[in-house]
Parts: sequence; C-alpha cells; structure tokens
Amino acid sequence: MGATGSELKRVRQSRRDNLRNRHYKSMMKTSIKKVLDADKGEAASLLSQAVSTIDRVCGKGIIHKNRAAQHKSKLTKYINSL
Repeated sequence: MGATGSELKRVRQSRRDNLRNRHYKSMMKTSIKKVLDADKGEAASLLSQAVSTIDRVCGKGIIHKNRAAQHKSKLTKYINSL
C-alpha cells in the first residue's frame, strides 16, 4: 500500500517547518551566545537585540513563552552580575 496524498503533504509540511524552526532557533542561540561572550560595555545593547530575537521566535510559536521568559531572565541576571 502506498502513502495517501495527505500523508505525503504532512511529510512535506513537517520538513519545511522543521527547517524554518531550526533557522530561528539557531538565530536565537547565536544572539544569546553573543551576549554571554560580550564585555560589560556592549553587553547591554546586545541584550536588547537578544531579547528582541527571543520574543520574535516565541511569537512564531517556535519556543514556549515560559522558555522565552527563562532565556530573558537568565541573560538579564547575567548582565546585572557584570
């Protein structure tokens, strides 16, 4: 028995969505790493960029809102400790 048309479509959709989600997650992780690697002077501006990226990824439903809040809280706590 072959796969039905709807099964094939779901496979196509999930592959496409997975690629998109991986792109946004990678972008988010990169912005977080930039904040953690930055020195005190530029960390604050990088923090606002990272928070913006996290919010964008969260808004698209790629990560849960509580996970986004955890990331933002962790970064803010780190910046305040510098």
